[in-house]
Amino acid sequence: MNKLPSFKKLARKKRGVLLALAAVLAVGIFSVTPAGQAVRAAAMKRDLPIYCVQKDSNVCALSFDAAWGNEDTQQLIDILGKYNIRATFFVVGDWVDKYPESVKALHDAGHEVMNHSNKHDHMTKLSADQIIADVNACSDKIENVTGVRPELFRPPYGEYDDKVVSTLRSMGMYTIQWDVDSLDWKELSAEEITGRVTERIAPGSIVLFHNAAKHTPAALPGLIEKLIQKGYSFVPISELILRENYDIDHTGRQIPTGTAAQ
Repeated sequence: MNKLPSFKKLARKKRGVLLALAAVLAVGIFSVTPAGQAVRAAAMKRDLPIYCVQKDSNVCALSFDAAWGNEDTQQLIDILGKYNIRATFFVVGDWVDKYPESVKALHDAGHEVMNHSNKHDHMTKLSADQIIADVNACSDKIENVTGVRPELFRPPYGEYDDKVVSTLRSMGMYTIQWDVDSLDWKELSAEEITGRVTERIAPGSIVLFHNAAKHTPAALPGLIEKLIQKGYSFVPISELILRENYDIDHTGRQIPTGTAAQ
């Protein structure tokens, strides 16, 4: 059954939350903590997820959120496989319950299968204990299928606060956002999706796509070829991010400790 209408509603809400967060981040004076784990504002503390990574070479990561239908998962696997690209798929626990064979297919094809919550709830409305229980429930399901426990988490709706980020960190997990949004949920044409991504990509970018988005499979081959022509290579997010000696600037960019934000 096609569930795109409900997905579009969720994605619009996600975009609204991100715009509101951007407005909050635009005010105040920010500084980087020595520990490299958070960004602090003058009036209030802000604990940011990773939106992108400072890189000197043209490397990026492609990511896909999976929370609804499953009609194009194998097609995405085939397209990525044609270009020998390993991507990161953030899946909801309920999606794992419905499509365990697709979760296994993603893993067997070399893609990362990471955590997008158990039931796509609003994480900011949950207590720390509830967040831990929800994330662990999803991770248990993924690990049961793939044998690998997720270390990355993408919050539903792109919605987070200090509690969400710090709670995930206490679990040994990284909270991941994106700096390039394909807007495939808006049913943009393949050409429009390609244009958005290729115009906005930068070294260290994390690109957001969705499975079950109408024109993403049509856009991917040409988009990938254009990025290859621009000199880009592709790695999963776990290989893009820094694991130690890093700070996060006010844009959510992960940078090596002691490196001035550019």
